[in-house]
Amino acid sequence: MFNHLNITVYVTGSVAVYKSLILIRKLMKKGANVSVIMTSDAQRFITKLTFQTLSKNNVIVDDDLLTSNSDITHVKVADQSDLVIVVPATANFIAKIANGIADDISTTTFLATHCQKVIVPAMNVNMLKNPATQRNLHQLKLDGMHVLQTNHGMLAEGYIGDGRMLEPDQIIDRLEDLNLKNDHILNGKKVVVTAGGTIEPLDPVRYITNRSSGKMGYAIAKNALKHGAKVSLITAPTNLNRPSGMKVIEVNTSEEMEQQVLDEFHSADILIMAAAVADFKPVHFNDQKIKKHGGQLSIEFQMTNDILKDVSKIKKNHQIVVGFAAETNHLLQNAHQKLKSKKVDILVANDVSNHQIGFNSDNNQVTFLRMGKSPLTTKVKSKEKIAEALIQMISQLNVK
Repeated sequence: MFNHLNITVYVTGSVAVYKSLILIRKLMKKGANVSVIMTSDAQRFITKLTFQTLSKNNVIVDDDLLTSNSDITHVKVADQSDLVIVVPATANFIAKIANGIADDISTTTFLATHCQKVIVPAMNVNMLKNPATQRNLHQLKLDGMHVLQTNHGMLAEGYIGDGRMLEPDQIIDRLEDLNLKNDHILNGKKVVVTAGGTIEPLDPVRYITNRSSGKMGYAIAKNALKHGAKVSLITAPTNLNRPSGMKVIEVNTSEEMEQQVLDEFHSADILIMAAAVADFKPVHFNDQKIKKHGGQLSIEFQMTNDILKDVSKIKKNHQIVVGFAAETNHLLQNAHQKLKSKKVDILVANDVSNHQIGFNSDNNQVTFLRMGKSPLTTKVKSKEKIAEALIQMISQLNVK
């Protein structure tokens, strides 16, 4: 799984730094191409030359900021990384990246890197358990990074406790559990994904919406990113954590969603409309809160614009458009009709009346429809696996 994978190892100042040398050797034996970025504190423990000799690549350090091609070098590393591993990760470095601080070449390059990131902490038990460190580690997880647990064992201070860095073989095992792949089938492609359920306001305190959680759209966006795409996620309100490594555009209404989709679609290779966009909106918005008057309330609605139809009018030959059909009955009949009328390349139909696979569920079961092809229905799977199946299908459409 590591064969031909471009891995960037960030080495920070810890007595556990020697373990990163062993890890690099093991990764290279498994076929990975390893680049190293060292902090100034890390160089107090082991020299740059040692890592350079072992990795067979130039090692990036702060002194490179003074060279004429430093910007090109570290940005190139950021752009070409398939995986980042911070090992060992000190409390100081963790605090910086958790708060977006870019005050040296390591943190600057880290923030510019859009790929999966693995943090391997190493520190004193009291530092690890400090509320500030725990907040920072939690933030990294919210940002989509993989934070590995520490070992319980002998620390540099001479006593036993949590905070001891994992052994190289343990780190390899954890990396394999992440199921990392150098499968950049969408490398260099711009993918626009919509997610969540739009809201249509009635008055300053009320709105009409639907039960979409955004989980399917977010899973698709993350999967496209994993496969090398440049991703723009246009999301209606959700309770999900904002994903890292991609452009995230937040919208509320169907009108805002439409505008952002059209703006992003012009330069896109693939559009995946996974959002549950409102079909209707109130004709009138009340400036003041609607009061109770009598026993009934009548609200007049009008149809919203059909974003997929608008997209089909400007779609270029090389662009691929994927639509979703959330149905409660006559799934295939309604889906086939939508496939023809919307003129999409792939239509993904699912039965939202089934609470086990419908809105807000972690699982889904969908039917993929294409013109001239037999429908393909999946088993009940996690939305992440459904996303993987969709991206694989898109890649087979000869994305140019």
